[in-house]
Amino acid sequence: MFIGARHSSAASFKSVTGEARCHERARRPAVRKIEDIVIEIRLGYELIYDFPQPTPVIMVLGAHYSRANDVVVSDSITTSPLVPVTQYRDAFGNWCSRIMAPAGRMRLMGDGIVRDSGVQDIVAWSAPQHAVEDLPSETISFLLGSRYCETDRLSDIAWQLFGSGPMGWGRVQAVCDFVHRHIAFGYQYARPTKTAWEAFNEGNGVCRDYAHLAIAFCRALNIPARYCTGYLGDIGVPPVDAPMDFAGWFEAYLGGRWYTFDARNNTPRIGRVLIGRGRDAADVPITHTFGPNTLVSFKVWTDLVV
Repeated sequence: MFIGARHSSAASFKSVTGEARCHERARRPAVRKIEDIVIEIRLGYELIYDFPQPTPVIMVLGAHYSRANDVVVSDSITTSPLVPVTQYRDAFGNWCSRIMAPAGRMRLMGDGIVRDSGVQDIVAWSAPQHAVEDLPSETISFLLGSRYCETDRLSDIAWQLFGSGPMGWGRVQAVCDFVHRHIAFGYQYARPTKTAWEAFNEGNGVCRDYAHLAIAFCRALNIPARYCTGYLGDIGVPPVDAPMDFAGWFEAYLGGRWYTFDARNNTPRIGRVLIGRGRDAADVPITHTFGPNTLVSFKVWTDLVV
């Protein structure tokens, strides 16, 4: 899915997040019971573009640096045709890659293996909410409105819906429960400019829309929340009959640390592998392309190594 575009006489800009689709189906893992064991996950992607002219591209792809100790086989990006790849760290600490794609067809690919605990996302019902004045300074930016999370428009609604309920973990879970029920999932509802306010009013969207609405509500309730993109396969759950994709979820700051929440699935999952974090999807698109192009094919895989 394209999260934004701007055009001028000089160039055009396009960003792709994990909602892009293709007709080819990636391999899906069989259902397997996982019980607190170390597992290995093969993960990767293949993106194929057509560029009518040489085009700069910035990519946020590959397992997050916080999983460095889990890497068995690196999923470092490869290009075809071969071009120089340079890397830098953005303001959120994510590793980004830059290339100058030549005119013609360009293939971007990564294929690696990471170890995982096999344990579901942590649930900590006793995690408390911090008073704003007690929050660490580095969390404050995740209390503020952002491109896709309009806290000003959603603040009154958030307090009407959740203001009389429990604080801390219970409040974030109440937000997830509401968003999970309120939004109907469907790729036909994806739109590059869709915001939390629009997802709330339209009542439909894709995983990033669930995350954006939950993030906006949490921030309006004075709970720092940040957007996450990454891999989430069907490990430990029945496989879905649809092409694999990147996933969007969020983290909330409670009890002195960040915890994972997923309003789309709204249940603890196994094998979540982070790629990047930011204020919202605008900060961590899979690719930024600074010029006209066509996304020919988009494939993602996240398989349990048996």
